[in-house]
Amino acid sequence: MNDIEEIIQALVEFRDERDWAQFHNPKDLALALNIEAGELLEAFLWKPSEQAGIDKVKEELADVLAFAFLLAEKYDFNVKQIMLEKIEKNALKYPVGKSKGVAKKYTDL
Repeated sequence: MNDIEEIIQALVEFRDERDWAQFHNPKDLALALNIEAGELLEAFLWKPSEQAGIDKVKEELADVLAFAFLLAEKYDFNVKQIMLEKIEKNALKYPVGKSKGVAKKYTDL
């Protein structure tokens, strides 16, 4: 079992011990993911990024990842596989020769 699988298993056990699977439909997991991402952003609000509380960032990032992993589990996605596929797609959209050091969308390269 790899690290991601171990994390997902621990999240599922935590969820199932509390009978929360009934609340974890894809829509609500996506909503929770978005809400937690907003809470992560809140850690940076009105201050330079280096002044964000590191403990708050860790806690909120963990919440974001938890809901992302639970959503992947709901669809039986292989997280490693979908991430590597996305990196491959992005490599085609953002070839090094055109995108290195440039913060433009691929349609504007």
